[in-house]
Amino acid sequence: MQKPGTTEPEIPAKRYFRIGEVSAMTGLESYVLRFWETEFKGINPKRTDSGQRLYRRADVELIHKIKHLLHEKRFTIQGAKQYLNTGLKKDPEERITLAEIRSELLTIRDLLTQDAE
Repeated sequence: MQKPGTTEPEIPAKRYFRIGEVSAMTGLESYVLRFWETEFKGINPKRTDSGQRLYRRADVELIHKIKHLLHEKRFTIQGAKQYLNTGLKKDPEERITLAEIRSELLTIRDLLTQDAE
């Protein structure tokens, strides 16, 4: 389920989630979640005395973000790690390139030189 009016999935108001619950919420197999634990340091579920994983809300939110990056934005695992480590909140498609900045600056320069004449 998604939050109304957003593309963010709705996460139930619970403190901890078992791997099966996270699997059902995210649509990911349990083995994928276990693999992502080894690849992404931010996913760090607590363990019960019997060794069962207990994911926190922050873990589930990060899993959703990683899934979005890998499945929808088509990032590689390494690319997703770099993106998450940079702390950038902007969508990669919204970032301005250096060429765009240069073009905009040249346009501003041209406008200023026209006004000065």
